[in-house]
Amino acid sequence: MLKKFFLIVCGSFVGSFLALIFFTITAVLMSFVIFSSMSSSVGVKLEKNSILYLRLDGELNERPNEMSQMMAMIKDDEGGQDLNTLIKSLKLAKDNENIDGVYLDCRGMVSGMSSLYELRNALVDFNKSKKFVYAFGDEGIMQSDYYLASVADSIFLNPEGAVDVHGLGASTPYFKNLLDKVGVEMQIVRVGTFKSAVEPFMLSEMSDANREQQEHYLGSLWGVLSKDMAESRKIAPETFKQLTDSVMLTMGTDELLQNKIVDHLCYRTEMEDKLRRKTDVEMKDDLRLITPSQLVLTDTKKGDEGKQIAVVYATGEIDSSTSVPGMSEDGIDSESLAALLRELQYDDNVKGLVLRVNSPGGSAFGSEVIWKAIEDFKKSGKPVAVSMSDYAASGGYYISAGAQRIFAEPTTITGSIGIFGMVPNASNLINNTLGVKFEEVSTNKNAIAGAIYKPLTEQQKAALQRMVEHGYDLFTRRCAVGRNVSQDSIKSIAEGRVWDGITAKNIGLVDEFGGLQAAIDWVAKKANLGDDYSITNLPEMEMSFKSMLGQMTRSKVEEDMQRRMGIFYTYYEQLQAILSRDHVQCLMEPVEIDF
Repeated sequence: MLKKFFLIVCGSFVGSFLALIFFTITAVLMSFVIFSSMSSSVGVKLEKNSILYLRLDGELNERPNEMSQMMAMIKDDEGGQDLNTLIKSLKLAKDNENIDGVYLDCRGMVSGMSSLYELRNALVDFNKSKKFVYAFGDEGIMQSDYYLASVADSIFLNPEGAVDVHGLGASTPYFKNLLDKVGVEMQIVRVGTFKSAVEPFMLSEMSDANREQQEHYLGSLWGVLSKDMAESRKIAPETFKQLTDSVMLTMGTDELLQNKIVDHLCYRTEMEDKLRRKTDVEMKDDLRLITPSQLVLTDTKKGDEGKQIAVVYATGEIDSSTSVPGMSEDGIDSESLAALLRELQYDDNVKGLVLRVNSPGGSAFGSEVIWKAIEDFKKSGKPVAVSMSDYAASGGYYISAGAQRIFAEPTTITGSIGIFGMVPNASNLINNTLGVKFEEVSTNKNAIAGAIYKPLTEQQKAALQRMVEHGYDLFTRRCAVGRNVSQDSIKSIAEGRVWDGITAKNIGLVDEFGGLQAAIDWVAKKANLGDDYSITNLPEMEMSFKSMLGQMTRSKVEEDMQRRMGIFYTYYEQLQAILSRDHVQCLMEPVEIDF
């Protein structure tokens, strides 16, 4: 018996040991293959009559993410793409004599509106080269893809395909009825009539103020997007509106042709033959397609390492692991970001800073920490600009307010200058439904304040209200100093209200329209760098076996939960996020915008 037990234990140990060795060797070999495949692109030979191939699928990230690319290769999918690489590839292709044109393969890209707006502007700029831009949709062309495809000289669609252009819609889940049923009350204090991030937990339906602000910014955003598409397709605005309202997804392809939504019908193989003829490639030969990452790697130009502009990415919620839909990054760690900014402040090679913000906000305290780091950086005399991406709202605006120049797109969502506090009270659930009773022993009456199993006292609520009001006063003062206006003028446009980029510029929250490159150009000019400077993207991405293994595990768990929970997974994420957040927040409401 003992011998059998010994053999089983030894067998298990040896099996586990061998499995560990096998896994480690496999991981090392896989990493070697992946890195080799990435670096091999450097040696790509750019032939004449090449086509820049933009495969519009996956998630559009803010910046290159080698870890995401490695994970995608492991899972045998395309993975996400990044805005930086796509835009740079279009600039290179515009001036490269070996690139004949751009091929947009519409497969369904997931992105925020400002990222698409910036990418579309890069395509419009490429069009000035007089090289061709062709777009093709097989099964169908989603609205986000169509916004890009509308720039093309010709849009091709499968004879059995579809186009879905439907406008913008926003949906917000309200949890109060559910919380009432399970016996949980959200104890809320806030400052700002429009600060609606707490509404889903205190109301069963949308307030008039929230509906007003959503109708305003969605209407303004769609005004920009629809105007761009209608003008590019040479369709009258009213006609385009009628087409959008007619459930375009159900239109037949003949009707799409008739209404100039698409130009030609063909199958994918026929599309590829058209591209061969366009670039004088033999029908028996492969198309000379080059991807954005391959094209970017052929650019060997490097600026002066002694004259660097640091581009620091602040993406996701502040001091939380959650983020708004469309953001793949894990969030903003205020302590780490502040430490990085301090390093850059004393780095003699760094001559200026661009903070790239794509955040709905988060911790009020974390926002203040980052704001202070920006203020300290400015003491170095180096110029600081903010480039707003899809979101720079609430805490996202807080960390932007001190910049010397704020750039945004018309489609950026910003503002939401307000504060709220939220403490869950599950006493009914715990005490009555579950039958659990807590007994307390304490030295002072507020020694156990904010416990989930009991409500706040009136004294504690008043104290939390004072704390939130102090935070709002501080927030508006930071904005007033940063924007060089009075605090009262900031309060008149604050109240937690969310603004679109166009309105934000009109009311002084934004200085100038433009993407990341516009902000970089401004910093370079302000720092007298000329054209010979280098760009450093920060924070550096962690590339290690440990981080890869951790991401694989998280990805697997998330995939399993999404499969099991379906549409309820989003709501689960939002409720779970409450537990990981500070009680006092500068956070925009979690609005799901259907684009």
